[in-house]
Amino acid sequence: MQLWNIEDAHPGLAGSGYEVTSEISDTYNCIAWAAGDNTVWWSHTPGNYWPPGVPRSSEASALVQVFQSLGFVICEDEEIESGFEKVAIFALSGEWTHAARQLEDGQWTSKVGQFEDITHPQLENLSGGIYGNVNCIMRRPTTDP
Repeated sequence: MQLWNIEDAHPGLAGSGYEVTSEISDTYNCIAWAAGDNTVWWSHTPGNYWPPGVPRSSEASALVQVFQSLGFVICEDEEIESGFEKVAIFALSGEWTHAARQLEDGQWTSKVGQFEDITHPQLENLSGGIYGNVNCIMRRPTTDP
């Protein structure tokens, strides 16, 4: 019996060409994954990692501050920009719900809760429903040579 169907939870993925890219793991979440960390769960709730100096809050602005602490700044759009990496922050009713990281080919990678990592062509594939919509896009210079 299948307990989890990603397309039931995120109907925008159906027919999008998304790919599951990892096994199920509850070690890390989407915020950690977007930040490049697959070793610990990032959350404002007690007992989880949260960057020092950032208010522990569920408000979308707090998650913006998390990524600002990592060198990201708010930018105009999700278009690929040479020399930059991008993240998208999703929010619902003013509270952050999800973060995704852009890949070099322009697709996005997301950790879906305590489940799998996926690659999806567009941010809209996860918009609506439990994640709400994209609140902002942020970018920082890549560290690649």
